[in-house]
Order: sequence, then structure tokens, then C-alpha cells
Amino acid sequence: MGLDFIQGGSADYENALILAGFGKFHYLLLTICGLIYANTAVGITIISFVLPSATCDFQMKSEDKGWLTAAPMLGMVIGSYFWGCLADTKGRRIVLIAALLLDGFAGLLSSITHIFGLFMLLRFINGFAITGAMGICFPYLGEFQSTKYREKVLCWMEMFWTVGIILLPIIAWLLIPLTFRISYEWMIGSFKFTWAFSSWNLFVAVCAFPSLVLGVALHMFPESPKFLIECGETDLALEIIKDIYESNSGRNRSEYPVEVLKRSDKVNSVMETHNRSIRTLSMRKPNHLKILFGEIWDQTKALCKKPHLKNTILTCIIQFGITSSYYTLMIWFPELFDRFEEYEKRFPDTPASVCDVSSIVLDNVNGTLVDDFCGGSIDTSVYLHTLFIGLACIPTSFWLPLCVHRLGAKFFLISSLLLAGAVTVGLYFVMDSKQNLVLSCVFEALTSMAISTVYCVMVDLFPTNLRVMAAALSLTFGRGGALIGNLLFGYLIDLNCVVPVVIFSIMLFISGALCFFLPSTGSEALD
Repeated sequence: MGLDFIQGGSADYENALILAGFGKFHYLLLTICGLIYANTAVGITIISFVLPSATCDFQMKSEDKGWLTAAPMLGMVIGSYFWGCLADTKGRRIVLIAALLLDGFAGLLSSITHIFGLFMLLRFINGFAITGAMGICFPYLGEFQSTKYREKVLCWMEMFWTVGIILLPIIAWLLIPLTFRISYEWMIGSFKFTWAFSSWNLFVAVCAFPSLVLGVALHMFPESPKFLIECGETDLALEIIKDIYESNSGRNRSEYPVEVLKRSDKVNSVMETHNRSIRTLSMRKPNHLKILFGEIWDQTKALCKKPHLKNTILTCIIQFGITSSYYTLMIWFPELFDRFEEYEKRFPDTPASVCDVSSIVLDNVNGTLVDDFCGGSIDTSVYLHTLFIGLACIPTSFWLPLCVHRLGAKFFLISSLLLAGAVTVGLYFVMDSKQNLVLSCVFEALTSMAISTVYCVMVDLFPTNLRVMAAALSLTFGRGGALIGNLLFGYLIDLNCVVPVVIFSIMLFISGALCFFLPSTGSEALD
């Protein structure tokens, strides 16, 4: 390509990325960010297998399960904006590392406790941490991409989410059926304490380990040059782009033709006011902390007024509708599969809807008392069915990145959400486990594609200094919906399960309709 756009050895960020090329560095970055996204899929949905396998150890009722599934969602509600503020002030990479390490350590600790309240607290911390990784990995990856590749690269992240959804039941299938149990008892005064470690504890520990590995591995990658430019650190940003050029081309970094990066027109206000990068402010110094909070408040206000207000409102409502439906149903699907298997064992060749099957815990079915359903062991078919759900996402995971430039992100958002709403309605009419499995597979494929597409779109909708914070704000609304959804489902599944089914389908229809009002993305350089 020609170098006419280089004036006096300087270039803007978009052209600097184009000159650095697309190659080895970007594939490695996509791999690490994709693995982080896959890890969030595991971390968020891991509770779906803990519910039936730990029921006896924790003596959980359906209401307790609702609270347990809601605990990580509450952590996500609180953590989303916290991590977003940090990432837009201290940097994407360092905050991503911190979130991953916190998630890993909390996960390991939760694997060795048999106190329900403590386990729920640690899963809350897991949710608090994992939402940071989820909200930051898309902007971090997107800011390294030129306009030509950005939308397609971000859409490939959906494939990694699918990998996470597939790996989770495989890991659970390998570990949870193991029959070992290590237990100790000791007395302190007149109090007797019991500690046990069984297969489901090992499952939780193994699922926590990747967060630690990814947190350490991310040290080998640089901070986002786009973020550094917004902070006024153009020299450091240029050095990183030279490293990218060297990795992609195999040439010496001294051959890179750009000598100076043009400063952004929207340099961070801290640089303009205090002539220093916002990253250098210490959270331990009161005067620095005051500046940081002032900057966070200014950025928050910017999201709530023109020209960003419309996009902020739209993305928050859309995220609320998608996330409340997706995470609630996905977390409860293995539990529903388990109940279907239990019902069909007791009453073979007897058709039953999801709502009829749900009554197995509390009610009499055909005059037989079935309130002894403990759920200590999961039927093998439950793992297989959950694996099928993950495999069902593979076609849409390829379809999205390969066709996004032709059809546009809005097409995928609108079509997937409207179809997912119709599928959710269909869940009420299923009469056996096979029908339930088919609709569950379609639901997962459509909604997971929609969630990934929303993240892709948001990278283009907001400028660099607001990008992660905007994503975090929408995630806060989404996780709030998931929190309400899990509590609602936990209470109503045994009493009146038609209500949550209707609510979730309406939310998906509304989210799909609102996507019509989103602007088209993917054709312009990042702001």
C-alpha cells in the first residue's frame, strides 16, 4: 500500500495499525482473548452442574438453588461498573489480569468449603471478578484491530464461547461421576465440625484453574495502544505498534515507517488539566483518588447525555433482556434435564411438560410422593444433553464471522433475538426430554450469538475513553436482569413456571425490536 498518508513521519492510529499488518500477533491476541471469553462461559455456567450434584451436601431446596445461582449474578451487577471504571482509567490489560487472578483464587477457595453461606459468598466473588474479564476482553481485542478486520475478529470470539460451553459438560462428565469422598471430623469444645471433598468439589477446583493460567499468560501481552494514545502516551503506544509490526512481518522494528503517532483530538482530561497520564495516578494518594473519581464521574455523565445517551439506553435495555433470559435458562437447563430424567424413570412413556416435571420436587405425581428427590448424582444423559447444547452453537459460531460483513451485525442481532423469543415460548409446549433438548439447543445457539454480537457492536458505538465503561454499564443492567431472573425462576419453577417462560420470551422480543434503532457499525475507524 502507498504511504501518502504519512506526513513528516507521523500517522494516525488507524493507519499506523494498517502499516503494522495483520498476522502472528493478532492471532495470538485473538487466542488469549478467546480463551478468556471461553473461561467466562465456564465460570458463569458452572453453577448449572453444581446445583444437582451438591444438592445433598448443602441440603438445598429450589429457593436455595435460586439464591445460589443469583449470588454470582449479584457479584456481576456490583462488579461490572467497578471494573469498567478501572479499565478506562488504569488500563485494560492490568485490570483484566487482576480480574482473572481474583476469579481463580475465589474459585479454588469455593471448591474446599461445605458451608453453604461461605460457598455462596465465594461464588459472589467469582461473579464479581468474571464480569470484569468478560466486559474488558472485547474492547481490549478490538482496539488492536484496524477497521478492515475488527468486526470479523470480534465475531470469532463467539466460537470461543462455544468452546467453553462444550468443555464444561465434558469436564463435569469426567469428574462429577467419580465416587471418591475425603472427609474429616474434629471437635472444638462441644461443637462438631465436618469437612468433605468429593467429585463436585474437584470439578469446581479444575474450572477455577484456567483463570490463574490466563492471568499469568496475559503478562506477555501489551497494553492497548489506543488507550495509551487517549492517555497522551503516544511514544509508548508507538513502541507497542512497532513490536506488533515486527511480530507480524518478521522484519526489524526499526524498519517501521511511522516515527510519530498523532495525538487524539479527545485526549483524556487528566492529561489536559494536570499534564500527566491518568495511569500514573495512585489510588493510595487522596489527591490522586479525588482526580480519578472526578474523571469517572465526568465519563459517567458523558454516557448519560448527547450524543451517547441514545446508544447507552438502547444497549442497557437490550442487555437486560438478553442476559436475564439467557443466563437464567442456561444455568437451569441441566437441572431441568435432571428432573426430566428422574420423571421419565418413574413414569416411562408418560408425556409431561416442563411445568409438570418441575413439580417432581414438591408435589404428588399420579398419587406418588416424590419429595425425596435429592439430586446427589446426575444422570449421564444430562451431561450428554448439555454437550449437545454446546455443539449446537458451532454452526452459528461460524456463520456469524463469515457473514457479518455481508449481512451486518444488526441483522444477526434482530433475527437471533426474535427467533429466540419464539423458541422460549415453545419451551412451555414441550412434552418430553427430546423436545426439551431440541429447543434448548436452538435457544443456546441463538442467544449466545446475540450476546457476542452485542459486545462486537458496542466496541464501535462508543469512543475509547468511554468504551469499557459503556460496556460495563450495559453489563450491570444485564447482570441485574440475570439476578432477578434466577431468583424469579428459583421461586416459580415449582409453583407457576409458565410466568417466567412468558416474561423471558417478552424480554427477548423487546430486545430484538430495539435493535432496529441501533446504528450500523463496522465501517469506520475507532473513535
